Amino acid sequence: MTTRREREQQVVVEGRVVADFGREFLVELADKRQLVCTRKGKKQDAACGDFVEVKLTGSAQGSILRVGTRRNLLFRSDEWREKTLAANVDQVVILLAPKPAFSEAFLNLSLVACEAARIPVVIALNKSDLPEHAASLKSLALYSSIGYTVIAMSAKGDISALKPLLEGKLSLLVGQSGMGKSKTVNALVMTDVARVGELSASLGSGTQTTTFSRMYRLDRDTAIIDTPGFQSFGLFHLTEDQIGEAMREFRPFLGTCKFNDCAHRNEPGCAVIAAATAGKIKAERLSFYQVLLEQHRELHENHPDWMDK
Repeated sequence: MTTRREREQQVVVEGRVVADFGREFLVELADKRQLVCTRKGKKQDAACGDFVEVKLTGSAQGSILRVGTRRNLLFRSDEWREKTLAANVDQVVILLAPKPAFSEAFLNLSLVACEAARIPVVIALNKSDLPEHAASLKSLALYSSIGYTVIAMSAKGDISALKPLLEGKLSLLVGQSGMGKSKTVNALVMTDVARVGELSASLGSGTQTTTFSRMYRLDRDTAIIDTPGFQSFGLFHLTEDQIGEAMREFRPFLGTCKFNDCAHRNEPGCAVIAAATAGKIKAERLSFYQVLLEQHRELHENHPDWMDK
C-alpha cells in the first residue's frame, strides 16, 4: 500500500504564482490554498502571475512542472542577466513622485519595455500633497499628448484617481525606490504589506519585502502585483527594430523612410526625423531614442555573445 505522502507526491494540480522569491514561489490553487514551490530544472522558470502545473511534494509544498502559455511577460535585462517582473498582466502602473525627483530616463525606458511587451500603461504621479507636485505634473503633459494616461494621486491621502483604473484588472506596479510604492500598496490593500516579509523569512531567504514580486487581491476581479523598487530599466534583450517600434508616436512613420535600414539618427530621407522637424514628434522623445540606440549598440558590441546565453 502507498502511504499518504506517496499519494500526495503523485498528485498534479494547477495554480497561479502569487509570489516570486527567486528560488522559491508561492502558488495559489483554485481552493485558495497556497503551496511553497520550487522549480523543476532551470527551464521551468516562473514569474508572478504565471499559471502553472505543480506536482505535490508535501501537504503545503510542490514542484513546478510546467508554466502555461503567457499572454505577456515584462522583464528587464542588462549585459549580465535578466530579471523577470511579472506575467499575464493587464496593465502596468508606473509610479512617480516629485520628491525625490523621478528620473525621466527611467520613465522612458519603462515605457519602451511595456510597449515592446504590448502592455498598456498608466503613469501615476504620487505625493500630490507636496508643493513640487504641480511642476512635475506639468512636465508629464508630453506623455499625455502621445496617448498615455497620466493621473495625480497621494498614497497618504487620496488614491481615488487610481482605484477605478485598477478595477477588474491585474495591474503591475513599478517604480524607482522612494516613489511611495509600498504606501500605495498599503492604501489599496488596506493592510500593512510589510508583514509579508515574515513569509519570505520563513522560506529561508531572509529577504525584505522590497526584494520580491507579490500579488495582492483587492477583490474577486481585481489584483495588483508589487515589485521591488529599482533605479534602472535595462532593455538589453530588445532589438533595435523593437526599440523603434516601442516609440508609439514613431509608428505612423516607420517603414516610410528612404532607406529600409534607417535607424532614425541622421540618415537622409528619414521620415521620423522629418516628423520631428514638423513638430509631429517631440524633440525630447527623438533625442531620448537616439541616445538609447547609441547606448544599446555600444553594449551589444561589447557583449556580442549575450543572445547565446
